[in-house]
Parts: sequence; structure tokens; C-alpha cells
Amino acid sequence: MIIQILDHITEEIKQIRVDVFIKEQGFEDEFDEIDETAKFVLLSIDGKAAGTCRYFPSDTAGDAHIGRMAVRKLYRGQHLGTKIMMAAENAIRRDGFKTCSLSAQVQAKPFYESLGYRAEGDEYLDEGCPACDDAESIISRSIVLYNKN
Repeated sequence: MIIQILDHITEEIKQIRVDVFIKEQGFEDEFDEIDETAKFVLLSIDGKAAGTCRYFPSDTAGDAHIGRMAVRKLYRGQHLGTKIMMAAENAIRRDGFKTCSLSAQVQAKPFYESLGYRAEGDEYLDEGCPACDDAESIISRSIVLYNKN
């Protein structure tokens, strides 16, 4: 297993996000201007890109925002999401940020809470998800979570 912190988006990262967010979950607007300045975590197993996230300065001084956390279906259930998040948090600390925040799908809330994040604010819709048949899945990237620290 190799975990890299990159200062640019790679084709491997793009493909993970296409596979997870567009093909699997039905999102349409996956890439944005934040990708031009964000830093990225890429986790690979046996030379194959398995998971990723990005982070960037938020609108709050000293805070970094984690987003676009994704693990390919084939690699789920191996705690790789936790490894990606730990790598992101360590990189955020090294980069001098004091806190980190994130937005997450409702279905992922227990995962982030297990890492010490807590929900704040109201749920919101971030893009209809026609491929989803679970009502909770339609509320996507929907809860702003903040680290306890």
C-alpha cells in the first residue's frame, strides 16, 4: 500500500471520482475549480489506485476542508477510508492548519463520526442523484462535519 500527498489532480484520481461519484452514485458535476488548487491524497494497492480525497483552505482562517473522499467498490471494507482520512489530517497538520472540516453524504455520517467528527448545521441537497433508489442517498454531501479538535 502506498499513500501519496499530491499538489495536483492526476488521471488516477479523476478516474476514481468518475467511477464512484458519476458512474456509481449518479452525480454530474464532479470536477470544479477547487481541483486546480487543492492537494490530494491517493491510496494505491499493488500499483492500482484504490481511493482518494482532496483538501484545501476553507473560508475559515486556519481551517482546511476535506472533500471528494472516495474508495473504489472493489477495495471497500478494508478500512482504506480511515487510512486516507488519517493521511489527509496529517498532511493538513504539516501544512499548518489548526482544524479541518468536511461535507459528507448522510450515509457516510457514521464513518466520519467514528473518526471524531460531529455534524453541525442542517442537511442540504447537493445535486439530485437519479441512480440512487434509497431516499437517504438522494441527500448527498449533505452534512457539514467538523473535527472535535
